[in-house]
Amino acid sequence: MSIILDNYTLCYMLTFLVGSFLFLFSLLLLWRKEKHGGGEGGDDMDVGEVSGDEWPEKVVGSDDDIIIVGAGVAGSALAYTLGKDGRRVHVIERDLTEQDRIVGELLQPGGYLKLIELGLEDCVNEIDAQRVFGYALYMDGKNTRLSYPLEKYHSDVAGRSFHNGRFIQRMRDKAASLPNVRMEQGTVTSLLENKGTVEGVRYKTKNGQELSAYAPLTIVCDGCFSNLRRSLCDPKVDVPSCFVGLILENIDLPYINHGHVILANPSPILFYKISSTEIRCLVDVPGQKVPSVSNGELAHYLKTVVAPQIPPELYKSFVSAIDKGNIKTMPNRSMPANPHPTPGALLLGDAFNMRHPLTGGGMTVALSDIVLIRDLLRPLHDLHDASTLCKYLESFYTLRKPVASTINTLAGALYKVFCASPDKARQEMRSACFDYLSLGGICSEGPISLLSGLNPRPLSLFLHFFGVAIYGVGRLCIPFPSPKRMWLGARVISGASGIIFPIIKSEGVRQMFFPATIPAYYRTPPITNQSKEVLL
Repeated sequence: MSIILDNYTLCYMLTFLVGSFLFLFSLLLLWRKEKHGGGEGGDDMDVGEVSGDEWPEKVVGSDDDIIIVGAGVAGSALAYTLGKDGRRVHVIERDLTEQDRIVGELLQPGGYLKLIELGLEDCVNEIDAQRVFGYALYMDGKNTRLSYPLEKYHSDVAGRSFHNGRFIQRMRDKAASLPNVRMEQGTVTSLLENKGTVEGVRYKTKNGQELSAYAPLTIVCDGCFSNLRRSLCDPKVDVPSCFVGLILENIDLPYINHGHVILANPSPILFYKISSTEIRCLVDVPGQKVPSVSNGELAHYLKTVVAPQIPPELYKSFVSAIDKGNIKTMPNRSMPANPHPTPGALLLGDAFNMRHPLTGGGMTVALSDIVLIRDLLRPLHDLHDASTLCKYLESFYTLRKPVASTINTLAGALYKVFCASPDKARQEMRSACFDYLSLGGICSEGPISLLSGLNPRPLSLFLHFFGVAIYGVGRLCIPFPSPKRMWLGARVISGASGIIFPIIKSEGVRQMFFPATIPAYYRTPPITNQSKEVLL
């Protein structure tokens, strides 16, 4: 007698399986030289300890409430948000001209909802942004469409894809339109620290003049190449791969208004529209280096290894884009958030936390963090008590975890599952993931709601991830298990555990799944003398 289990029934049974960072940190204090014992540290120092009036440079912005280092997605959105709340904000950005980047071009629906919450949704207007309603997944000649679960949202809610530089310029312009927000082009060379408290920054203007700016709170969001993060966190940066970026012109994708993910060999290829006439193609190349562009190795690799795996509808445009030669590369970095709570300073954006860009979750995390910071700072009228403020803002690191860790873990785990492997168990996991997502119902809606940032719940991610693994085991063992298949199934479970548990460990098990057990979760706004007077 054979037992035939419907795929849906099996999926529902498997999805409900349930199973299970705090690092010691230290601050390196730089000893200043005696007043007559020599010159100051060089520009490679990211922290300088001062005693008040020792800097010979001109002091600016002493009336500012907040200094923001960097005016990318995080910095410009934060400047507008805090400026709108009445804070006097000084933004220092290395280059205020429009940039041409190959990442930060896809905003998930969850990120768009945060954009609405911040009052910045109009920044995707007038830049030829494209609406995104889901993904199309391709593997071994098969394809399936995964749509975002948007039924309960307003018709305007969807993902957005665009030129990153245009989007950032719109947000910069909106922030700069506020009278209490000052945008300045300059390069921040160090944080100014006095007895363990960050009091401001030292920077060079675009004319080369060295200045010092002071404010009660400095928020560092100077991007993935940050040279200031070393004193504010324990950066453990990993570079699992690089993106090679191309633009395909005047052609439509097979599934309109959907991102396309090709599960190619050795790793995924992405396609999505960034304007009405342009498609961005991102080819993932494992490792920290890509073949040389100058001697034609990269073009040869793209034509001989990648092009044969491209959907036929896009093949000619892909080869044409290679021949045009406008090929850009970008290392894909991941870095778990491991902050050193420092009075007077806060980290944000890619300077603080990165994940593989395969899932396009970076801007969603950054905008979600900004909403949290806004809500935490809103009750505070006085930011000058640095140690008390620092202790209060420790709650930020805990409150952000459920959203950020879900998106981070999904990005890291999905990238490893989607990459080709000679290991039979990894191959089975990859195939099971594609078929699981193709089942529809909760098996596709659950994972895509995690990917979109609409349902960033760590437990849901955990259940679906092992739902995929056990679905793969079920396919091996039904209808007649054999010792060889059972052993392969055990290796699938072991491989899945080896993928997700290290990522969860780096994110912090307690912070990710049980944030309410952490005392910082319950921090309340400090009562200042000004607040006491208001209460009286």
